[in-house]
Amino acid sequence: MQCVDCVKAQHKESRSLVSMFGGRMAQGRPIVTITLIAICVIVWVGQQINDKVTTDLLYAPVLSGQDPWRFITAAFVHSPSSIFHLLFNMYALWIVGQYLEPMLGRIRLLALYLISAFGGSVGYELLASTPSSPTDYPSGWVTPTVGASGAVFGLFVAVVILNRHLGLSSGPMVALIVINGVLGFIVPDVAWQSHLGGAITGGLCAGAITLLGRNRAQLQWAALAAITVLLVVAAYVRFESVHLPTG
Repeated sequence: MQCVDCVKAQHKESRSLVSMFGGRMAQGRPIVTITLIAICVIVWVGQQINDKVTTDLLYAPVLSGQDPWRFITAAFVHSPSSIFHLLFNMYALWIVGQYLEPMLGRIRLLALYLISAFGGSVGYELLASTPSSPTDYPSGWVTPTVGASGAVFGLFVAVVILNRHLGLSSGPMVALIVINGVLGFIVPDVAWQSHLGGAITGGLCAGAITLLGRNRAQLQWAALAAITVLLVVAAYVRFESVHLPTG
């Protein structure tokens, strides 16, 4: 038997455990991972009910100026005509999310996912083809993209970087990244630009977290904010530099 105060003290102490990367260790179910998956599933169901859900949340570079929220919301929307697009991304998110969440902590995992999602859309914008004349449409600049794959690629690369820091092998993850990267160029209608953008962004975020470590955990947030600002600037400059032909 233990007194109530002793139990409360032990519980408070257990909640304050910090991982070597500076985040509060997430114990029990991977709540953030489950929540992200649940949101994507709910959105996909909404897409089946009303097409407006897809059109309001998808991303296309041409819409960057008027609807900047699409940079993020596109990561929660999937192809309404194929459940396999949703299932594949959610399975990948489940595998990698439940691995990273205890390692980084819930808040850092959420930040990594959202910033990687943003980076995936920015990558798509930076590498999208633009029309040179009014007859060139459609081009990548006006072609919509949806899916969590950009964010998931960011998590993939983060696993490799964090494992390397811990001295753990990442052979299977590297192989998965390479295979999916190649498929992006082979399979039609796959936004490889988003995969690349998300992967680079996730790598930058994970690199900042490992470099600063637990002793400078607060500086990690400044680094993540700096990466986000860099993405905003890149997206703005790219959008302003494109002058669509008229006629």
